[in-house]
Amino acid sequence: MPSDLTYEILQQLISFDTTSANSNLQLLDYIQQYLQRHGVDSHLVHDDSGRKANLYTTIGPDHIAGVMLSGHTDTVPVTGQNWTVPSHQLTVKTHADGARWYGRGTTDMKGFIAVVLAAVPDMLAQPLHTPIHLAFSYDEEIGCIGVRRLIETLRQLPIKPAMGIIGEPTSMKVVTAHKGKLAAKVTVTGKECHSGMAPYGVNAVNYAARLIVWLEQLAWQKRSSGPFEYGYEIPYTTVHTGVVQGGEALNIVPNHCEFVFEFRNVAAESPRDLLASFRRYASELEAEMRQVDPNCRIDIAITSEYAGLATANDEEVVSFVQQLTGEATTTTVNFGTEGGLFSQVLGVPNVVCGPGSMDQGHKPDEYIESQQLEACERMLKRLIKRLSQPNEGL
Repeated sequence: MPSDLTYEILQQLISFDTTSANSNLQLLDYIQQYLQRHGVDSHLVHDDSGRKANLYTTIGPDHIAGVMLSGHTDTVPVTGQNWTVPSHQLTVKTHADGARWYGRGTTDMKGFIAVVLAAVPDMLAQPLHTPIHLAFSYDEEIGCIGVRRLIETLRQLPIKPAMGIIGEPTSMKVVTAHKGKLAAKVTVTGKECHSGMAPYGVNAVNYAARLIVWLEQLAWQKRSSGPFEYGYEIPYTTVHTGVVQGGEALNIVPNHCEFVFEFRNVAAESPRDLLASFRRYASELEAEMRQVDPNCRIDIAITSEYAGLATANDEEVVSFVQQLTGEATTTTVNFGTEGGLFSQVLGVPNVVCGPGSMDQGHKPDEYIESQQLEACERMLKRLIKRLSQPNEGL
């Protein structure tokens, strides 16, 4: 079983409802107090509202670069999900294949944060000759928003991490690549009238449908023609429309419709180029709409965007983490992380490696297997031992 301290900390972390719509400051206050009891000071980087923050601290010498352990503190909502256990209370159940620890965030990704915090006393006892940096962010689930503030702060520091481990759930496999993402909201403004006079109106739902069909045709084009990157389960850029809202009544030509869509792009493709093509088509439709009413319009706004991760297999961080986990291979994941921003914006090479599986994340009765937490504990023990050797370093 994982350590009692891991259990105690995860129990506390799960009790805080850090859904992205909420503040994460109570959780960070708990972490800061925990670190302070061990003599570790930490720094908060707040958002504009002051309701959310990132946390950053260094354990060990502060004059040399070290290894960053990164995780996000926010979770997805439980609204509308049918939970059979309390969503914000840690529940442990024994199954044929071992114990499972239930609660929102156990897998994604408070389990990793709990293991990291439980290892702090060991980090201090060794002591470390090469530092470990802890980076805990906010609003990852809605587009890797919070970490951008943290990255800007880290760019100003004289010493940056030499490499990073993003503790998202990968079943402790070493992940070197994931796709990027661009999401956008489209708002179509038409002209309403009685449905019996439909030709005198501009049907916003119909024009939104034509835009969605364009996106669906693009999706099929990518599926058939690529470009392809065969390390992925789905080796091409995907295009997806998720939510559509429009219209008030059947006998009214709708004057408003909106929808959201996303690109999840392979490294060989620019989502901004795809968006530019979409905008050109939208402009053609907008000109057509304005022949009926000059006030008609189509507005397209990016709602979230993050870079993909593409860490070369010969980067030092890859072999370094492989030695910690005992995994000789690398793999990819279909979900996104903050890793691409750390590598592309901050210049910190990193891999994704953490306990649990996204097969359990974002679902009712989210859980993490106790063996996964134990495996993460072993990885951190090896990391601490490695960094406490004077001549080992990275």
